Amino acid sequence: MNLIVSHHRYRLAFGVFLLLELVVVMSQKRPQEDGKARPSEGNSPDQDKRRRVPTLRKYSPSLSCFPILAYILKQIGFSLFGIIHAANLFVNYASVVQEVMKLQSVQHLLEPVLEPLIRRVVKEEVELALRKHLNNMKRNGGKEVNSSESRSLQLQFLNNLSLPVFTGARIEAEDCSTIKVAIVDALTGQIVTSGPESSAKVEVVVLEGDFDGDEEDNWAVEEFNNNIVKEREGKKPLLTGDAFLTLTEGIGLVGEISFTDNSSWTRCRRFRLGARVVDGSGGTRVREAKTESFIVRDHRGECKNLITSIFDEH
Repeated sequence: MNLIVSHHRYRLAFGVFLLLELVVVMSQKRPQEDGKARPSEGNSPDQDKRRRVPTLRKYSPSLSCFPILAYILKQIGFSLFGIIHAANLFVNYASVVQEVMKLQSVQHLLEPVLEPLIRRVVKEEVELALRKHLNNMKRNGGKEVNSSESRSLQLQFLNNLSLPVFTGARIEAEDCSTIKVAIVDALTGQIVTSGPESSAKVEVVVLEGDFDGDEEDNWAVEEFNNNIVKEREGKKPLLTGDAFLTLTEGIGLVGEISFTDNSSWTRCRRFRLGARVVDGSGGTRVREAKTESFIVRDHRGECKNLITSIFDEH
């Protein structure tokens, strides 16, 4: 409660101070002449006009009236300590007013110079940030394109078939070696030795001999599947043996497989071997592989060819 009373007493003292300051300022006005101004003898009209204009001294808060204020405060019960405290408050008030006036003057001086400068700096910084952002987007976009292109994978037969091919005989590569299938990068031609695709499961199928794809040897999955040759009605599966293999570090070996029927009944009288991924590609499109076209003859024709070759040697 005492603090509240003390607070209001200081507000009362502050009001008294302002009132006394106003009295001091008004008392310093130049007295004006009553009625119309009379020009003095020997003075020009311009001098009389300047004399008639009242002037005020530049006002700033001061303690010129503090002796009177101290007497009033003493009469209304302020102690000596309270009067000194009030004086400090008034001095601080005067200092604050003067500082504010200085800041306003500095602001008016610097604003025309600083505003264009700040605008230019901000504009340059924003443009620089935008350029960096666009460059980063271009670089990241290029990385994404390269990444997607680098995942353009395809299966590939690593060796050629040993010809001619007969029904019932094991299908082998040249030099009686095992047929090899690999998954390679379509851009670099390198075998993919890591990742889920390098251990994918592959199926060997029979294709129509005239299946070529487009000029760049590309085709859609549906086109590849539509060219897979199935056995004739009432016949055994066209390809027997282990037609599935699993890649190891990107390479797989085809097991023992053979044809059960010749190729004479197909539309071009020729076959191709094809290979497609059936599991483990991780959702990545892996283009299928195909061999060169070849003719499959019946097994009984193998003996005739053998006898002919023997007589040719002699």
